[in-house]
Amino acid sequence: MVRNTHSGHDPVELGELERSILLIVWQKGVISAEQVREELDRPLKDSTVRTVLRRLEEKGYLAHAVENRTFIYRPAETRQRVAGRAAQRIADWFCEGSMEALLVGMVDSEVLDSADLQRLAQRIATAQEMEARKSGHAEKEGKP
Repeated sequence: MVRNTHSGHDPVELGELERSILLIVWQKGVISAEQVREELDRPLKDSTVRTVLRRLEEKGYLAHAVENRTFIYRPAETRQRVAGRAAQRIADWFCEGSMEALLVGMVDSEVLDSADLQRLAQRIATAQEMEARKSGHAEKEGKP
């Protein structure tokens, strides 16, 4: 896979068409420009779709391979990583960088329900366990 990218692009700056195409690529996993054009719910020229795919690659969201002279695109970043960066930007803008304040606001605004909070608590617990295992393994090997 070829990746002509720089990572760290601000996902908040993606346009509507870029977001639509990125969602399609995330859903399909690997896809050609022609397949993307067919999946879109509006008629666009092939050159327009190829331009947007190229820009998404330049911004670090996609990578491509060439199969029989056809560019095949795949995500270069997961949806979760991109969403995390977008959430951090919102926290920076409105919550002085505090993710806690952002999450509390989401709870207060009923964006997150109790099932969401339970899943989030489980994810946090799993991440803490993995971190504890990593640091315990590093200590056994004599690493700080």
